[in-house]
Amino acid sequence: MRYDVVIIGSGIAGLYAAIGLPKTLKVLLINKSYPWECNTYYAQGGVTTAYNDDDIPLHIHDTLDAGAGMCNPDAVRLMSENSQAVIRDLIERGFSFDKDDENNLLYTKEAAHSRSRILHAGGDATGRHLHFFLLGQNPHPMLSDTTVVDLLIENDQCCGVEVVTDGKRRLIHADNVIIASGGVGSLYEYHTNASTISGDLHGICIEKGIVLESMEMTQFHPTVFVANNWARKLLLTEALRGEGAHVVDDNGYRFLFEYDQRGELAPRDIVSRAIFDYKKRTSKQVYLSCEDFESEYFKERFPNIYKSLLDLGFHLPKERVPISPAFHYFIGGIKSDLDGKVPQIKGLFAVGEAACTGVHGANRLASNSLLEGLVFAKRSAEYIQHHSLRHCIGEFREGTEPLECFGDKEKKDALRHIMWDNVSIVRTTEGLQEAKKAVEIMLNDEIGRLLKLRLLSAKAIIDGALNRSESIGVHYIIAD
Repeated sequence: MRYDVVIIGSGIAGLYAAIGLPKTLKVLLINKSYPWECNTYYAQGGVTTAYNDDDIPLHIHDTLDAGAGMCNPDAVRLMSENSQAVIRDLIERGFSFDKDDENNLLYTKEAAHSRSRILHAGGDATGRHLHFFLLGQNPHPMLSDTTVVDLLIENDQCCGVEVVTDGKRRLIHADNVIIASGGVGSLYEYHTNASTISGDLHGICIEKGIVLESMEMTQFHPTVFVANNWARKLLLTEALRGEGAHVVDDNGYRFLFEYDQRGELAPRDIVSRAIFDYKKRTSKQVYLSCEDFESEYFKERFPNIYKSLLDLGFHLPKERVPISPAFHYFIGGIKSDLDGKVPQIKGLFAVGEAACTGVHGANRLASNSLLEGLVFAKRSAEYIQHHSLRHCIGEFREGTEPLECFGDKEKKDALRHIMWDNVSIVRTTEGLQEAKKAVEIMLNDEIGRLLKLRLLSAKAIIDGALNRSESIGVHYIIAD
């Protein structure tokens, strides 16, 4: 099988790249499970956009400020300057963001934003609405229940992918490959990600010598309901705090102001560390209180959170919900330029959460993620169209490495526990070294390829954390 373009992933970045490529090109999307099992589907808060042209400098400032000096200013500027255009494109294609009674777009505010500039759809179901809309817009075929297990690279050119589908290994040749496979959530015991998100492609890139960047920058969401038996924990969107929800202890005390004068509206890394520290220091439970919301407004604005928590026995907004931080977003990833191109490898692109464009620096500004996926996916699609397509020729054979071995599941569970205990919100050199040793022991065991790729990605995160001895942004390390 040969294609002009293969896109790995069916979230917002993969789908928006796909609809930017004409039907005159032979394009194939690949997803690991069913199409909607991706992080976009579970995104609640919304899509950031500069409110108008005058707001662009302020949006850039807020993004750079959250990124703690590590953002790529050119990437941030490009994203903000293109934000209104991608929103207009979605609306012109027929997508409906939430509006008021007079048909004006509704904008909300989230932590570390200096003004309301975040659009939402379906109340707290922006990702779900966007995802189904983009699926309906996609004109290209999709191969589901298919796992990419290798990239076909020869002479610094990407010539396609090796996949496992219907229990068989197959080679799919392509002149261009776009990696839009998401982040690394399943490496952690507590996370808000889709079950398919496990850093496989990052592990493959490590094998191929492809540059990864800022791997230590893993973002944890401060308000997550973790007391359920699902692998994916229930996110309680940043917009709740942006619109008036409070973080309190057993006595109703808003302790966040002890840590930052902005309280609930401080950047999420500060809020996560504050909750982590306060629980450890006082042994008190921490809750999200939505008691200041009017009941009918809450049901209309946050319908999915309302229903999900009602099913779990919580009557919002009147009852408080016990919360904990959990892994949420991968800031680091495959180094890519402003067109999504991966340096040194012709025909290879990375967009969305899988990539590291430098937009987020050391800490992602809330709701910039969907915007980043849209802007850079569009750039990649335009680059492919406006440059001559290569005809990639190479001799490749299917791999023979076993995909799974006996005991892999137990090792995956152990890895999640190790990453949560030692490579999460607060890190120590000793804990990171212990984690690295445990991962290296597993890498030297008889393991399957899928576990190996996870372990390689985990080790890269650990190595990145060990190499950065000073705290910055989401990377918080305590000297032993």
